[in-house]
Amino acid sequence: MGRLLYELGRVDEKTRVANERGSSKAGKSSFSWAWELDGTVEERERGITMDIALQSLSTPRRQITILDAPGHKDFIPNMISGAAQADCALLVVDAITGEFEAGFDRGGQTREHLLLVRSLGVSQVIVAVNKLDQVNWDQSRFEEICGLLRVFLVQSGFPSSKTSFIPVSAMLGVNLVNRINADAAVLSKWYDGPTLVDLLDELEPPTREIASPLRLPISNVFKGQSSGTGVTGRICGGVVQVGERLRVLPGDESAIVRLIDVEEQSVPWAAAGTNVTLYLTSIDPIHLSIGSVLCPPSDIVPLATVFTARIIVFDIQLPITTGASIELFHHSRDVPATISKLIATLDRASGVVTKQNPRVLTKGTSAEVEISLRAGTLSGPALSARPIPLEAFSVNKDMGRILVRRGGETISAGKSLIIVAVKILNALVGIVQNIIC
Repeated sequence: MGRLLYELGRVDEKTRVANERGSSKAGKSSFSWAWELDGTVEERERGITMDIALQSLSTPRRQITILDAPGHKDFIPNMISGAAQADCALLVVDAITGEFEAGFDRGGQTREHLLLVRSLGVSQVIVAVNKLDQVNWDQSRFEEICGLLRVFLVQSGFPSSKTSFIPVSAMLGVNLVNRINADAAVLSKWYDGPTLVDLLDELEPPTREIASPLRLPISNVFKGQSSGTGVTGRICGGVVQVGERLRVLPGDESAIVRLIDVEEQSVPWAAAGTNVTLYLTSIDPIHLSIGSVLCPPSDIVPLATVFTARIIVFDIQLPITTGASIELFHHSRDVPATISKLIATLDRASGVVTKQNPRVLTKGTSAEVEISLRAGTLSGPALSARPIPLEAFSVNKDMGRILVRRGGETISAGKSLIIVAVKILNALVGIVQNIIC
């Protein structure tokens, strides 16, 4: 991605040279382009992406925000946080023999990442088959990889009309913006399709929930230099304006929006689908945390501890049973939970109930289940589970999608149906007390 930003003029020559020298000095010269987005010391020392990095680029018809997500299995929670903010996916796979297979075989990260982004509502995907220069621009290798991925993408629910494949060499800059350099001569003998920028330019923005109440899940919190506390995230519904007072849930606190930044530009307002940075005042930063949701005081998001969901079980080894302990992922928040009830199995195509109260859920099953949040500890004194901001999928699609993981593996994904247990807000209790007094 660093090379693409450079070709589009988003990285200047001074920065490119500095990254090249720094990576060479660290003994990781092949990672020089990655350093543009891998900015932390640990990421550069280890040579892997660990957290989400934001950048932007322009094509002739589109202004695109890039969320560079980690690929390593140890940082899947961060990858989920980034994917939850995405409209489209750009999957980069390695064409070198053995490297692609390692990611695509059972348990590989290529498979899991595709399942994750599709489960989080992404339907458009561009597959960039990278490092083809390392296999002498072998057309048969490109077609082999495309053939394997094409079948898996369809099985995972990606519409074939919204998937594209493109051969590239990021290190050489071939087929990113053009194919005019000498290194592209061999590729041009058998490929005359679009470049990567051409495909990015053809992406279609999805319908936005602009008329819905404001919903902004927080993905990062930081201290601003002179403008209060900063939070970042993607607006899942509604519009936010400078000067507006917002509730922070969970909790009883509210804050005032002092500034709104979109791609480092100050704006008076921002709407659903926009990745924003808000600078908030009139609130102690201790009350702002990753996973909290900003919303209007007059139309707050429900806080759920128990809810029903329709899920699809992935390719798992151990079946899901009643009482199974899981990790529940919702935007940037992950909490311990339990599959408290298996309500029914469903036909995947029609949604018709095929069996009530099943004993287990096996791979490929579509089911309705009840999920209960639990306290973070399994021993010691009983603690009540802290609720999470959650809405039914029918109300707000982005706020209703969930992922379920167990033992470091994503085992299912789905959408919330009915919020069964909702926490009563302390603010409402306070209002009742005031009236009585």
